[in-house]
Amino acid sequence: QVQLQESGPGLVKPSQTLSLTCTVSGGSITTNNYYWSWIRQPPGKGLENLGYIRYSGSTVYSPSLKSRTSISRDTSKNQFTLQLSSVTPEDTAVYYCKATRLWVEYWGQGTQVTVSS
Repeated sequence: QVQLQESGPGLVKPSQTLSLTCTVSGGSITTNNYYWSWIRQPPGKGLENLGYIRYSGSTVYSPSLKSRTSISRDTSKNQFTLQLSSVTPEDTAVYYCKATRLWVEYWGQGTQVTVSS
């Protein structure tokens, strides 16, 4: 069973870069056909996909956030990370990491990030 755990600061100042890490256990992030995603849910709104990194290391980003988003990985630590630059209060949300393989999904529990001075 794949398990995911998000970690990172809960408070970020406007204009700074938000950085979150997802630590994966129970499976390798390089296993064939896995996709490793970042998703967020602002207060009172629906889920929003930020992008993902494939098992091969290639990345895909949401067009609306592409200019501010970077997803990378550390295979030695079995982790993948999200960086979102130039944040504003509108980036306040619960951030989730997710693993997908074919029709199966595994979610982290989510972490609250608030953007405020």
